[in-house]
Amino acid sequence: MISEPVSRADPDARRYGRALILFLLLITRVDIAQAQDWPEFRGPTGQGHSSERGLPLEWSESRNVAWKTAVPGSGWSSPVVGDGRVWLTTAVQGGDARRRQAVSLRVLAFDVTTGREIVNVELFHVERPGFINSKNSRASPTPILSGDRVYVHFGADGTAALTSSGDVLWRTRLGYESQHGNGGSPALYGDLLIVNIDGDSPEAYVAALDIRTGKIRWKARRREPFAQAYTTPLVIRVGDRDQVVSVGAFRTVAYDPQSGKEIWRVSYDDGFSNVPRPVYGHGLVYIVSGWTSPPRLLAVRPDGTGDVSKTHVAWTLRRGVPYISSPILVGDELYVVNDNGILTCLDARTGASHWQQRLGGNYAASPVFADGRIHFQSEEGVTTVIAPGREFRRLASNQLDGSMLASMAVSGGSLFIRTDTHLYRITASR
Repeated sequence: MISEPVSRADPDARRYGRALILFLLLITRVDIAQAQDWPEFRGPTGQGHSSERGLPLEWSESRNVAWKTAVPGSGWSSPVVGDGRVWLTTAVQGGDARRRQAVSLRVLAFDVTTGREIVNVELFHVERPGFINSKNSRASPTPILSGDRVYVHFGADGTAALTSSGDVLWRTRLGYESQHGNGGSPALYGDLLIVNIDGDSPEAYVAALDIRTGKIRWKARRREPFAQAYTTPLVIRVGDRDQVVSVGAFRTVAYDPQSGKEIWRVSYDDGFSNVPRPVYGHGLVYIVSGWTSPPRLLAVRPDGTGDVSKTHVAWTLRRGVPYISSPILVGDELYVVNDNGILTCLDARTGASHWQQRLGGNYAASPVFADGRIHFQSEEGVTTVIAPGREFRRLASNQLDGSMLASMAVSGGSLFIRTDTHLYRITASR
């Protein structure tokens, strides 16, 4: 005898079953929403880590590309992903860029599923833009997503907030000059947007903006004027207090993120034009000293006060240190790839070298750890995927057309990669 389906035999059971299905769908939707969150430069932790699984190991122009969308203008801001949209910034300029013609600084959003452009808003119009470094762009800082708000920074050219539908809430210009263009992205702490203001001007400082108004809530002046840096602050938790670690020219300072009061500082008297974002783990902050010859990587204990240059530097790396790409910490190992493609794996606690390997190519994008693998993007469009560990093991080498200086985003089982001309969604074929 064949049993009759429960949905027909028992109306109460049917209602219960529907309620259960709706509950499970709700949980699934919440999980998906969480998985789709890559809200800032270097992801949810600010250190290049993703909890995503099921990502593709291999891809090319003809394999595992869910969509490829042309991006108008130019820029090296990294994609950020949230609420079904991929955001980035761009600079649209007419004619020969060397003639310093007017530029339109814009924010764009694309549909995650289709790649269709759904937001394109001009935030600032600059009549006579200054010169920039050949590896920089006029749209290099990465936006930040928080709820239904998007915070966008163009360095000296302006900072703005808008809704996820593209309505501008406020705009501000912080009034400084940058020698090589804009660089560092902002960091979010509660109701504060924290930005480094370092450039070729008599005033250099770190500022915390009220996210509701764009007004400055606190300002901490740098000790060195006319000293450029292009870094992104990192908020860390040390003991029972938060710190915002801000890498600047010649020294790094940790501030109280609510007041801007200095907690500790470490000096490197020959370092400036810093780019890499610091990383934190094992009780150490890993800091790149900047545009020195060669640059240094310092592992600093962040539990001190005042000048800790002689007391809290646990170890220093002097060879193979990048100028541009940020370090990445995975387990007990710290990885750095320098501009010429030399990848070094270090013991994160001691600085001892486990191995070095030449990847080939040149590197500016910061690496990403996802699905148990580390991804390194070259300027030539190649992503090298390795297994983390004390022995070098290359898993894949994936070529896309175009150049890559923007770091990838990871969300919803996909990699989002920006080249000089296009935005890609890379997804494993089902």
